[in-house]
Amino acid sequence: MNTYRTAATAARVLRQLRHDPRSIALMLLVPCVMLFLLRYVFDGSPRTFNSIGASLLGIFPLITMFLVTSIATLRERTSGTLERLLAMPLGKADLIAGYALAFGALAIVQSALATGLALWALDLHVTGSAWLLLLVALLDALLGTALGLFVSAFAASEFQAVQFMPAVIFPQLLLCGLFIARDRMQPVLEAISNILPMSYAVDGMNEVLRHTDLTALYVRDALIVAGCAVLVLALGAATLRRRTA
Repeated sequence: MNTYRTAATAARVLRQLRHDPRSIALMLLVPCVMLFLLRYVFDGSPRTFNSIGASLLGIFPLITMFLVTSIATLRERTSGTLERLLAMPLGKADLIAGYALAFGALAIVQSALATGLALWALDLHVTGSAWLLLLVALLDALLGTALGLFVSAFAASEFQAVQFMPAVIFPQLLLCGLFIARDRMQPVLEAISNILPMSYAVDGMNEVLRHTDLTALYVRDALIVAGCAVLVLALGAATLRRRTA
């Protein structure tokens, strides 16, 4: 992987996104709007918002980054841009890393906005450090980016890319422990939830919610989410085709 080529790819993607205000709004504003609505849905029960708000602070960025990244990458494939880029002296790892770097920069802004809104405007109360909360939110957004890059390899149209969301995101959402503790699920479902990265994202958020100091479980959860993001990016590079369908 060449650092210069990776940075050039990231700069090109960011220039393209600058001319797509709808995608930028989706990435940066939608998680904030969802958190805002959630806060006032539970206006009469702030304790409920405190119990699930931290978890959703990680889930919303993952979902939005997954959608935007999968569709944006698919456009590169179907327009022939990807094939032209790979005909140049540009490795697959350079391309995937460049996309991840560009969307990762947006993920940092997105996570900072959502975390700041939740903590200082919506009065989300957490026992631990806000920086630890921000770290998990950022890792979740990067995981969504990696998943979006990966599934774009298997979609032939933007409609198909969106169809991957029920298959990739919804099972994780149902089994991550947001609605009920994972140890209270049917044993088979609990076993499945133990291999899904969103489960560890929610667990990490809950560690910050309950504990003042950094815990070993938090470190484990953050490392698992980060490791899954790196693994999915590697799989995305492996499945990157030089020819579009």
